[in-house]
Parts: sequence; C-alpha cells; structure tokens
Amino acid sequence: MLCQTFRRFGQKLVRRLPMEHQEAETDTAISLSTLDLVVLSIDQMLGAGVYVLAGEVASNQAGPSFVICFLVAGLSSILAGLCYAEISARIPHYGTAYLYSYVTIGEIWAFITAWSLIISYVADTAMVVWTWHLAFNYLRENQFSQALHESIAPHVSRVLTEYLDFFVVGLVLFLMELPILRKSHFLLVSRVVTVVKLLILSFVIISGFIKGDLHNWKLTEEDYIKAGLNETSSLGPLGSGGFVPFGFEGILRGAATCFYAFIGFDNIVTRAKEVQNPQRSIPMSIVVSLFICFLVYFGVSASLTLMMPYYKLQPGNTLPETFLHIGWAPAYYVVTFGFFCSLSALILGFMLPINQVIYKMAMHGLLFPVLAWIHTGTYTPIMAAVVFGIVAAMMIFFFKLTDLLDLRSVGSLISYSLVALCVLILRYQPEVKKGGNEAEMQEDNGPAAQKLTLRKLLFPGSSTPTPLSGRVVYVCSSLLVLLLILLCLVLIQWPVLFSGDPVWISVVVMLLVLITGLTGIIWRQPQRSSPLYFKVPALPILPVLSIFVNVCFMMQMTTGIWTPVSIWMLIGFATYFAYGIQQSLVA
Repeated sequence: MLCQTFRRFGQKLVRRLPMEHQEAETDTAISLSTLDLVVLSIDQMLGAGVYVLAGEVASNQAGPSFVICFLVAGLSSILAGLCYAEISARIPHYGTAYLYSYVTIGEIWAFITAWSLIISYVADTAMVVWTWHLAFNYLRENQFSQALHESIAPHVSRVLTEYLDFFVVGLVLFLMELPILRKSHFLLVSRVVTVVKLLILSFVIISGFIKGDLHNWKLTEEDYIKAGLNETSSLGPLGSGGFVPFGFEGILRGAATCFYAFIGFDNIVTRAKEVQNPQRSIPMSIVVSLFICFLVYFGVSASLTLMMPYYKLQPGNTLPETFLHIGWAPAYYVVTFGFFCSLSALILGFMLPINQVIYKMAMHGLLFPVLAWIHTGTYTPIMAAVVFGIVAAMMIFFFKLTDLLDLRSVGSLISYSLVALCVLILRYQPEVKKGGNEAEMQEDNGPAAQKLTLRKLLFPGSSTPTPLSGRVVYVCSSLLVLLLILLCLVLIQWPVLFSGDPVWISVVVMLLVLITGLTGIIWRQPQRSSPLYFKVPALPILPVLSIFVNVCFMMQMTTGIWTPVSIWMLIGFATYFAYGIQQSLVA
C-alpha cells in the first residue's frame, strides 16, 4: 500500500502536458520573419551587459583576459543555443524552457525551470534599474543623489536617504515596464534601437583599435606603483599583472559572470506562435544572433581593455567613461545617448517573457489563478506585473550589482541545462502515433513488456526507438546529470587535485569512467528518424557538454548568491506541493 502511494506520488511529479492542448491556441494574426527574430534577440542580448560587465569583471576578476571570458561564455551559450534550436524545431507550438520541460521530462522539472526563469527575469529587471541609476548619477555628477540626501537627511534615517534616489528612478522604470506598446510598434522600436546599438558599439570597437595601447594588456608592478595604486611588493587586489592578472580561477569566475551577456536568445522561442516558419526561422535566428553578439562583445571587451587599464574600469557608465579617458569628449555624449536609448527600450520588453511564463503556469494550475488576470486593452497579466515588479524593487534595495548579475545567470543556467536534458531525452523517444503525445513514449500493446538485459543496453536490437530504449535513456540521462554535478563539486577543489592527492584523483577518474559509460549507453540507443530542419550534432556528447559547462559556471557563484536562490526555490516548492500538484490542469 505504501509503495503504491509513493508510486502514484512519483507519477504526479513526472506527468507531462499533451502537446495538442497548446496547438489550439496558435495565433496566426502576427507574422515574424527570421530577420525580425534576429533583431529581437540581439536587442535583448546587447543590453545592460555590454555596459556593466567590463566594470564588474575586468576590474577585479579577469583583467585583460576579460576577452577570454567572453570567448568561453560565448562558446557555452552556443551549446545552449543549439539545444534550444533543435527543441524549438521539434516543438514549434511551444515557447520557453518551462513548456519544453513540461512536454518532455515532467511537471516538477517544468516547475523548477519556470521558477528559476522568474527569479532570473526579475533580477534582470532590477539590474537594469541599478545600471540606469549608476549611469544617470554619473552623468549628472551625482548632483541628483546629493540634492536628495541634503534635503531629506534631517528627517529620515540614513539608510532611506541612501536609497531614496534608487526608489524614485526604480518607480519610473517599473511604470515603463508595463507593455503599453502594441506588438507592431514594439517591433519597430526594437529594429531602430538595435541598429543604434550596433552602430555605437561598432564605433567603440573601431576606436579601441585606433586609440588602444597593447601595453595595457601586459601591465607590471611598476605600472601600478607609478599610478599610485600599489606601494608594496605584492599587487594584492590588483592581481599579479600581465594579461591574466587573476589567473585561471579569475577567467573561470569571469566567464560565469559574462554568461549574462548572452542571455536573451531564449526569448525567441516565446514567440513561436507568431513566426511564419518556426521550424526554420527559430533555429537559424538563434545561431545567427548568438554569433553576431559574440563578435560584438569580443570586440568591445578587447577595445575597452586596450584603451584603458583594467583597474580603472568602473561599473555603471563604463563605455562612455572610457572616451573621457582617451580625450574624446564628444564621443562620450554619443555613447551615453546610445546607452540610455538601449536601456529604456530594453525595459519595455522585459515583462513580456516573464508575463508569458507566469500566465502559462497560472493557466496550467501550477500558480494561483489571480496571476493570470489579463488587462483587456494590452492582454497583459496585470497582477503578475505588479507582484513581481514589487519583488524586483526589493531586490534593488538588498542586492549589489554583481549579485543581480549572478542571480540572473543562475536562473538561466538552470533552465538551459534542463533544455539540454530535454533534447538528450527527446531524441531517443519512440515516434508518436497520430493523436498521441509527442513527448511521451508509446506504450507497448504486446502481451508482455520488454525485459531489460545487459546485452540490450549496448545492443538494443532495433533501428527505431522503443519504450524500453526510451526509458533507458531517461534513467541514464538523469544519472548523468547527478554525476556531472558531483564532478563539478570535486573539480572546484582543483588546487588539491593539482597537488597530486591520490584520493581526489581517484574520485575524479571514477566519475569520468561512470560518465563515459552512461554516455556510451545512451549513444548505443536508436534515435528518432523523423526529419527536422535542425538537429544538434554529435549527440549525446554536445548536450552532456552543455550541461557540464553550465554546472561549472553555477559552481563559480558565491554562497551569498545560493542563499537567496535556495530561499526562492523553497518558496516555489511550498507553492507547488501545497497548491500546484493538486490543481494542475494535467491532473
């Protein structure tokens, strides 16, 4: 009896959403081309990150090797983008990692994905307000903050005076977050702003190669002493000098932070129902936009660190401030104008993906229905915008800019890992009968179910996926994720590994052997033969590598980040097990 209860409970956790439930909702009134999707993706990715990452990463994490951080982060984003491309081609009626997970691996994983995406989107909104505030104060030479502090300091506490200007700027921006533009107008604004961004950033790149100095990539202790920053024999917080002043650990930590710069391409899949040819346009737009943004970020990071010593880069108004350093004052105002245009336009589109996720969860019964209340004029979940706008406002008060960057990255890394897992599992599942569920395996109607033997693990005996081979892949993939997490936990102790400790080395070797074995078992299983416009190459290695890199990046986050993430996930689990598991539409 107890076993049956646990079995029924487990079945509830992995129940899946039938695809045909969403197909009926397709809206053909709006038609987006591949170019439109590329523009929307670039508009999201070339946002606040290009202005704040240099000050946060180059100054105290990576130095001139900031460019390598972008290279590593860009390659990992391409892995995630390829996984998104296949699953969006296979399930064109869906958008966001939440729905992909719901269709493929089950309800609890879908909820975890969506809950992670929500904190990621909210942190992104708060971070842009932070950045807007820093740049605004720098442009006004802090007169705005000083005036507020001097006028109200005698009447309220110091904490409130310190953050009141934040609240004023944040309130204005949160009001702007409400999507008051029609979609056609929003698309036009995105096109114009994207062109402005690319022109300004191209100007920054060209300026860097004209005014740059290679000596800034090989600074020594003498340079720091001449600058009056170091009077001791140790460089301390400035690193060890040279191109990689903070070592390999700095590059890895910086790459985890720079991953934020490439977040945004996943918003393409939220518009799958508005695309003319989603199977072709979505994969192509993801790959093209990621490649363009990688080139832009790589060029901008190289230019900044060539024009200005890394220790002088400050968060907030980093790009414009660089032109003051090289004596190009007119360029300062041009780049600042582009900066404010970029952030203001970006804010208009922030609430679209989070509103879609919350609305879908509420309609599926996983969140309270009040969050699905729609404003009749703009078709916006108004309650969701208000509630999570308040959460973003609270984040501004309690988190620093670096913390918000990491929070945004953690949520996206979790969802990207689950999408890679979905691709890994879905490719090996049986084809669906007409009218069946594409994500679920076909049930064997024979008199006896297939039995698993050691031979069948390596030699399935079928050229097409079967329910048994599908279950083998599901179990092996789940074990792979667990082993990859354990491997990353061990690898973060790399100083001990390099010291030659036999115990740690033995653990790493054992984990690598198990991971290789499970990957080999998955590779031996038959794949779907259905044609797709795009398929991830080198399966199962590429999705496994994507998950590994994402987990490695998450391990670089500080404990100060995982504490709020853990609290947020506990709130989510409490909501799901107290309400969602009973009210789920699938039930």
